[in-house]
Amino acid sequence: MKGPLFYSKILLFGEYGIIKDSKGLSIPYNFYNGALKTDKNPSETAIESNESLKHFVGYLEDIDSKLVTFDIALLKQHVNAGMYFDSSIPQGYGVGSSGALVAAIYDKYAQDKITVLENLTREKLLKLKAIFSAMESFFHGKSSGLDPLNSYLSIPILINSKDNIEATGIPSQKNEGKNAVFLLDSGIIGETAPMVRIFMENMKQEGFRRMIKNQFVKHTDACVDDFLKGDIKSLFKNTKSLSKVVLNHFKPMIPQQFHELWKKGIETNEYYLKLCGSGGGGYILGFTEDIDKAKQSLSSYKLEVVYNF
Repeated sequence: MKGPLFYSKILLFGEYGIIKDSKGLSIPYNFYNGALKTDKNPSETAIESNESLKHFVGYLEDIDSKLVTFDIALLKQHVNAGMYFDSSIPQGYGVGSSGALVAAIYDKYAQDKITVLENLTREKLLKLKAIFSAMESFFHGKSSGLDPLNSYLSIPILINSKDNIEATGIPSQKNEGKNAVFLLDSGIIGETAPMVRIFMENMKQEGFRRMIKNQFVKHTDACVDDFLKGDIKSLFKNTKSLSKVVLNHFKPMIPQQFHELWKKGIETNEYYLKLCGSGGGGYILGFTEDIDKAKQSLSSYKLEVVYNF
């Protein structure tokens, strides 16, 4: 048995901000994917994944039935027969590994599911987001539901605010474009829950809250607008400002050995770094007006180009 593929995602803008109602923009990233699968001779990884699914099934049995119901009997039967999630999506890297799994389970076992082929009204998108939020909370403690939503629909999603999300189009890729978004591998696995805890702790301080509202959210919203409008000049100006704010106020989320590299990008304008997901490790997201220069400057790191424009 092998189910359909679900892709990883990248939140281009909005990490942490969307908790506090900033805009956000999330795009599918087809380089990584995962599918539900059963093998006759499962590997060690498959056995581990199957064990984790058993716990997840227990959690899904107790989920609010007014929100979503599953064919639990069939799900249990498949999990007991060794079903696992076969995924190339790196865990703890901020590209939505649990999101893809949640999307796959919903797709196969949810009853009365909202399908990708329907006319996706705002109500339907919000309902899906609420379902996915409840499902993914098993993995993170608190989930916005956006990662699974992106993975399930496989289209860019614009978050205007908590209660206002829509499918959106993004400027088309230009393969020869020098402007690029890239991923930088920190080589460290990040964990979402502790990072979110630090953020929530900081939010108790008035100064931090003010900075989030007046700087972080302001620059994030501007970046989303610039990116969708294709206003490149303004986009890089705002991305630079955002990169500075993150370096000054989100230090615990940036692995220590990347502080200098982050600063160097801001000072030379060769690239601007920002968090990819909750930070603490995994991927770091980069924006550059000259990908060749950025590659040269970051030649000792593993760099993946996500988007040329």
